[in-house]
Amino acid sequence: MDIKAAVVREKGGPFLIEDLQLEAPSAGEVLVKVMACGICHTDLIIRDQFYPTPLPIVLGHEGAGIVEAVGAGVKTVRPGDHVLMSFAYCGTCSSCLEGATSYCWHHMEMNFSGKRYSGSDWTIPAPLSKKCDHGSPEPINGAFFNQSALATHAIATEENVVVVDKDADLKTLAPLGCGFQTGAGAVLNTLRPEVGSSLVITGAGNVGLAAVMAAKIIKCDPIIVIDVVPERLSLAEELGATHAIDATREDAVAAVRRICPDGVRYAIESTGNPNVLRSAFELLHARGVCGLIGGSKIGTEVSLDMTHLLFGRTVRGILQGDSKPKKFLPQLVKLYEDGLFPIDRLVSHYRLAQIEDAVADMKSGRTIKPVLLME
Repeated sequence: MDIKAAVVREKGGPFLIEDLQLEAPSAGEVLVKVMACGICHTDLIIRDQFYPTPLPIVLGHEGAGIVEAVGAGVKTVRPGDHVLMSFAYCGTCSSCLEGATSYCWHHMEMNFSGKRYSGSDWTIPAPLSKKCDHGSPEPINGAFFNQSALATHAIATEENVVVVDKDADLKTLAPLGCGFQTGAGAVLNTLRPEVGSSLVITGAGNVGLAAVMAAKIIKCDPIIVIDVVPERLSLAEELGATHAIDATREDAVAAVRRICPDGVRYAIESTGNPNVLRSAFELLHARGVCGLIGGSKIGTEVSLDMTHLLFGRTVRGILQGDSKPKKFLPQLVKLYEDGLFPIDRLVSHYRLAQIEDAVADMKSGRTIKPVLLME
C-alpha cells in the first residue's frame, strides 16, 4: 500500500517526507493506521548515528493508531482496535522468560537493526520500499522498535501493541510507549521509593518530568529537579517538584546538599551526560540508588569514586522503565484519566510535514514532547 513517511537518508540529515510502499502484515503482525507519534531523543540518536542502525530508515517508536488488518495467527488484536505501540522483545530469552522484557537479550537486534525479526533470523528486510522510475524498488530500513511509526501507516506485532479503549486520547497518549513509561516506570517499577524518600532528578525533559509526576504520586519528599531551562523548572514545580535548581545559576551539587545535607536516597539521571551521572551518584547517601535512564553514544564512559561506591551505593541502568507494556501502559492511561499523570501538560502537536520544526523546538527546549499528527 502507498503511505507517507519521514525518511532519514544521511547521518545528521533532515527527516524527508516521502511516498513509500508498505507490505501487508505477515504472520503475527498487525497493520496500524498511525494517528499520532511522539518524537523521542532516541530517534535523534539514530539519525545522528550514535548507534550503527542502517540508513535510509523510517524511525518513530511512540506510535498510536487504529488497527486496519492483522496477519495470520494474531488472536488478541482485531481490525478496529485502538492501540499504543511500544518496544519489541523476543519472548524466549532468559530475561523475557523471567518477565524482564525490556532487558531482552536481543533488544538491540529487535529494536535497532532496521530489519524484521522472525524466530532467530534478524536479517529479514523491513516491509518498506520506494518506487523507482527505473529498476527495482529501493529498500528502506524500518521495523524500528517493531513499528517505524513516523508514517501514516506502520507494521507492528501482536506482542508490541497495547489495546486501549476507543475513547482514549491517542494524540496525547502516544508517547506512553517509550518516553513517559521510561520516566514513570523508573520510579514506580524500578526504584519504588518509600513514602517520604528524597529524590533528585537531573533533566526536566519529558522523561524527567514523567518521573516527577510519578514521584508525586508515590509521595517522595523532597523531589528535587535540576535543569538549565527556567521554563521547564517552573513546570516541574507545578507538576510536583518541591525544589527546582537552575544549574546555570548555581552549583547544583551544593544546592542539593543544602536541601539534603546527608545526601539523597534516590537519584534519576535522564540527560545521558557522564559528568551529570557522576554528580548524581555523588549526591547519594549510604545505600542510595541512582537510576540511569538517559541514552548516550556507544562507548561513553563515566568514572566513579570507588570508596563512595563501597558504602552500599548503586548505579542502576534502567531500560523502558522496567515496563511490561501490556500491563503498565493501561495503568498509566488510568492515572492520566484520573488527573494524576497530566502528560498533556508536556505535549505539543505538529503535522507530519512540520517534523523538522518539531525537532528544532525539541532541541531548543521550546517544546518538551513533540507529537506528530498524521492527519
